Amino acid sequence: MKKMILLFTMLLIFSGLRAQDDAIVKFFSKYMEDDRFSRVYISPKMMQMAGGFLKSGGAETDKEAKELGELISKVRGIRILSAEKLDGHLLYKEAMGTLTKNKYEELMDVAEKGSNIKFMVREENGRVMELLMISGSKDGFTLLSLLGNFTYKDLNILADKTTIPGMQEYGKGGKK
Repeated sequence: MKKMILLFTMLLIFSGLRAQDDAIVKFFSKYMEDDRFSRVYISPKMMQMAGGFLKSGGAETDKEAKELGELISKVRGIRILSAEKLDGHLLYKEAMGTLTKNKYEELMDVAEKGSNIKFMVREENGRVMELLMISGSKDGFTLLSLLGNFTYKDLNILADKTTIPGMQEYGKGGKK
């Protein structure tokens, strides 16, 4: 009987942890088929094709290109959900409501001229497993999830050296 109770307790704990990680996936799924939203998913395989994400123009050395390629290979996927011409404040609140029980830590919160942008991270063992950006205004909404296995230094380099969606806003916030 004790073994059954222990097994049941372990199942409940595992289910709770899994539900926390799936909150953003559920949010994406809820609006994926809604025609008012644009959605983008960039797979890990696409991230291996790093050349399309590198900034054009600058003269990079082979060493710099190799280091950046290794950094981009840490990205396991990018999910973006966005909508224009709708009340992004309501969606912002809904998305933030899904995170109350999750393991996300706030990095940055910018509120100006009727818009909110929040950056959060989900960490495991001192590594950033997900960078999350949620933005809402009276005219639109954007949710970006960058999955991978990063250090904060990695994220700063990605913001500075790439055109990965959402990283420009992350880079601007870090410099304010």
